[in-house]
Amino acid sequence: MGDHVPARPTSTVASATTALNGESDPAQSSRRGFAALTLGAVGVVFGDIGTSPLYALREALAHSRPVGPPHIAVLGVVSLILWTLTLIVTVKYVAFLMRADNRGEGGPVALMALAQRALGRPSSLLFLLGIVGVSLFYGDGMITPAFSVLSAVEGLKSAPMLGHLLSPYVLAIAAGILVGLFLAQARGTQSVATFFGPIMSVWFIALAALGIFHIKDDLSILRAVSPYWAVRFLVENGFVGFVILGSVFLAVTGAEALYADMGHFGKAPIRAAWIFLVFPCLAINYLGQGALVLHHPHARLNPFFEMVPHFAYWPVLVLATAAAVIASQAVISGTFSLTRQAVQLGLVPRLEIKRTSETQSGQIFVPTVNGIMIVGVLLLLGIFQNSHRLASAYGVAVTGTMFISTLLAWVVARYLWKWGWWRAAALLAPLAFMDAVFLSSNLLKIVEGAWVPLACGTGSVIVMWTWSRGVRILTDKTRADSLPLTDLCEMLSRRAPFRTTGTAVFLTANPDVAPIALMHNLKHNKVLHERNVILTIDTAETPYVKDEDRVRIEPINDDFKRVIMTYGFMESPNVPKSLTKCRALGLKFDIMSTSFFMGRRSIVPDVRSGMPLWQDHLFIFLMKNAANPTDFFNIPPGRAVELGTQVTV
Repeated sequence: MGDHVPARPTSTVASATTALNGESDPAQSSRRGFAALTLGAVGVVFGDIGTSPLYALREALAHSRPVGPPHIAVLGVVSLILWTLTLIVTVKYVAFLMRADNRGEGGPVALMALAQRALGRPSSLLFLLGIVGVSLFYGDGMITPAFSVLSAVEGLKSAPMLGHLLSPYVLAIAAGILVGLFLAQARGTQSVATFFGPIMSVWFIALAALGIFHIKDDLSILRAVSPYWAVRFLVENGFVGFVILGSVFLAVTGAEALYADMGHFGKAPIRAAWIFLVFPCLAINYLGQGALVLHHPHARLNPFFEMVPHFAYWPVLVLATAAAVIASQAVISGTFSLTRQAVQLGLVPRLEIKRTSETQSGQIFVPTVNGIMIVGVLLLLGIFQNSHRLASAYGVAVTGTMFISTLLAWVVARYLWKWGWWRAAALLAPLAFMDAVFLSSNLLKIVEGAWVPLACGTGSVIVMWTWSRGVRILTDKTRADSLPLTDLCEMLSRRAPFRTTGTAVFLTANPDVAPIALMHNLKHNKVLHERNVILTIDTAETPYVKDEDRVRIEPINDDFKRVIMTYGFMESPNVPKSLTKCRALGLKFDIMSTSFFMGRRSIVPDVRSGMPLWQDHLFIFLMKNAANPTDFFNIPPGRAVELGTQVTV
């Protein structure tokens, strides 16, 4: 495994760090910091999986067709849920996959970059797996808020006193909550994130309490702990049992968050939260639901809300809605973070990324993605109308992402950890088989709604493929039409142009050729600054880059210096700030007398470019709607100069 570098803290991590200031006992400080991180992990990491008791058992029992005594279906489904939680979450993610960290970070992008680094060379297959994983995450990012919030709000239909009055407005209430949630993203979540951990902790304790309260309804439910009942149910139900696996998987739909949010809280706090709180509370609640259904078969229609006593119904309903909102917030924040990573790695065009916190780098807001998600969520509510129908759309994206994670983990285990074939296959082959079975089961629901995440994922793959392919074609054309920088230096030494004071910084993707903006400046303005910097911004295959490795300066001659700035895929570039580090490396300049020159390309479609005409037009649309480089790189607008040229693709 590679060197482990602790990830930069998000708001929860920072809160823990702040709490340590002034502590006199290091051991006590360490314990308090660990407790704060564990509490934060409960609030952010386990929001999605924590709301699964609202719907998982209900959906699985709704698809069951008992063969033999009715209790076989209940015991079998509960056993399947318990062992799915054990094998996928505990074994695959907590025990194994969290070891595959990219300098402390996890998730599809981090794992793809780690696998590329482990292989030692660019791989088109790994790149394709990475963009498919990212695309499926986007599909899940729209479905999770709609499904979680709607499942919680539907509890109003059974609510005492006001239930019959509010029942017709369930969809509108859910839509209102979601609209408010998305509108609040621009303000940031730092002020409310402090409450996520305590609220979710109370939620999990409430789940356990409800489970304990009902296990006594039929103690025979404790037999579901044995995998015998899961295997027996699958064997006796045949194809129906295979179909039900798609609903059983709803119990672990938040498992990918354990890996994706690893860098925010660290491995140990996430593992502790799962083993000592989340997993026991979920297991107890599912056993309680199963016991209730065994005792009152009619409760299978909505076992979670049927298990809530009347005196506690409204508090539990409010708590369930709060948990669903927190789960949605975690997915939305994860989507913003993933988008920043995708932009940095060149998978999508530059997008406007706003910081919502002056101190925490993890607090960001992406207006374009937020707008797309709110439209998508409202469309989902309008199309499916209730959580039962929406459940058919849920799961495909997550199972697809999990399967891709297993494939990428194979590359890491074989080439980075140097595992032998037999050792890697002994662990990863069963995991891949499990993922494939759940994925196949969920694909059976395509007609019922699983087409939604697949359509979203396909659209995202087309966008990423078009963007990366178009950029590659554009780069090749620019390189073919450009003049090597060394040749330009020789020409200028023989025939010096008019010189002006100050520093000119020319941004370019290829530091070996003369930037377009430089050539236009010489051709039209016939002037050369006394100091010229050819600036290239690279993205590393690691989440963060140390400050001492941020800037590299390569002198070319007395007139030109080449500067390479490197950022991790979790970082947002800040060119002026990084340029100040050049002074310590011998490059002296005054930012107020520095001009930043950038080339702006006007793209014209060309059927001979190598892409179909429709893809040319899509690439041009993406290029036109990309964020302004001055904003993206934090360049002062008053110091920026853009010089354009026309290019065909």
